[in-house]
Amino acid sequence: MTDTHRGTGHVIVVGGGVSGLAAAHFLAGGGARVTVLEGSARLGGKLYADEIAGVPVDLGAESMLARRPEAVALAREVGLGDRLEPPAVSGAALWTRGRLRALPQGHVMGVPGDLGPLAASGLLSPAGLARLPLDHVLPRTKIGEDVAVGEYVAARLGHEVVDRLVEPLLGGVYAGNAYEISLRAAMPQLFEAARSGRSLIEAVRGVQRRAAKAAPDGPVFMGIRGGVGQLPVAVAEACRAAGVTIETGAPARELRRTASGWQVTVGDRVLDADAVLIAAPAPAAARLLAAESPVAAAELSAVEYASMALVTMAFRRRDVLRMPKGTGFLVPPVDGKTIKASTFSSHKWGWIDEAGPDTFVLRTSVGRHGDEADLAWDDTDLVRLSRRDLGEAIGLSAAPVAARVTRWDGGLPQYPVGHVERVARIREQVGKLPGLAVCGAVYDGVGIPACVASARKAADEVLTALATTLATGGARDTGE
Repeated sequence: MTDTHRGTGHVIVVGGGVSGLAAAHFLAGGGARVTVLEGSARLGGKLYADEIAGVPVDLGAESMLARRPEAVALAREVGLGDRLEPPAVSGAALWTRGRLRALPQGHVMGVPGDLGPLAASGLLSPAGLARLPLDHVLPRTKIGEDVAVGEYVAARLGHEVVDRLVEPLLGGVYAGNAYEISLRAAMPQLFEAARSGRSLIEAVRGVQRRAAKAAPDGPVFMGIRGGVGQLPVAVAEACRAAGVTIETGAPARELRRTASGWQVTVGDRVLDADAVLIAAPAPAAARLLAAESPVAAAELSAVEYASMALVTMAFRRRDVLRMPKGTGFLVPPVDGKTIKASTFSSHKWGWIDEAGPDTFVLRTSVGRHGDEADLAWDDTDLVRLSRRDLGEAIGLSAAPVAARVTRWDGGLPQYPVGHVERVARIREQVGKLPGLAVCGAVYDGVGIPACVASARKAADEVLTALATTLATGGARDTGE
């Protein structure tokens, strides 16, 4: 940030997840006086570091894409640079067609560009493999302004590659259904490539070539020693050091525009601000915007969310000596299992392995959008069902010494066909209200780097708007 924004007044940030905290950090760096309001008792949102059996673990998101620079850069800014750590091992698998099968290389989110590794993997039936080359001779499939990933890929390559490969990979990111997720929103580079050519396989190869040229050296993913959940904690500490006021247990109930700025109602208090940045999930954002921007509120109210549960278990290492190598496995929903994935945390992260040399930590995930019936089970049953599937998948029969179930109700926003246009309509309406901005996973991507980038964009918009207002003498003085 430059000093051109110094003294821009008071900004209230609604939401204390990584998006809201990052926005507060950027706003404070631009000279604003900032108050963060978080409705729950804990900061960090879906990033949550804790422990099991004395071993530090993530109970939410556990890694961030390192080839997007925003999250790694923020971690370094707040003093976590020396704790950044890539996965200790590579190599994921798919549990499908009766056994674990190595995830083949040469794909973009499961859409193959190299058919050789896919053929060797055993993931597809002979009929499914025979369907793939038709992509080179079929007439162009019309995409229009958007199309569902599963619909388009199935039209080019057949349903089997969607069900066995695309679904588990895409579902691992969005906890959603590939036949509903927007190609334009979830895979924009592939969307543009597919629009300009006929063959999807060739489009994937083009995306891979461009990515290879643009990709920096280094790992694809990065974690943080002690857990990615350390990131919002460190950002909050940096914010407080910069003078930011952070309140937890302070849900914003109402947002009103005034002649000179904004008012936010929190409990029985009314707080004045020159600007407001909403970094809350869509339902909360919709409630706040209902009075001042009913069109944006209606659009946000239509956003659906997926719920899921993470089952984290710790075992005596001597009881799991035959654990498969690699980072874990994904499960295609078509196989009808309870768990959708399992991560071998003690394999994947060196710091977990070091912290628990006599303990092996793994976790499973349960539930996705449209497939949440298993979440009705209580915690004990989710552990039991996870152990049943792990026994079938990898032969694990040992009982855990500790287990924790973390439920993320309404955890991930869904990006259906038309989501990009919906976000554009929301931002158009919000942009009509001076001193108001929105950011977060619902708008620009569900990954941590995308959330940080969304926060940066919104913070810059607010600072620029307030600097312009100050230059014209329109903002009130809210300094101490």
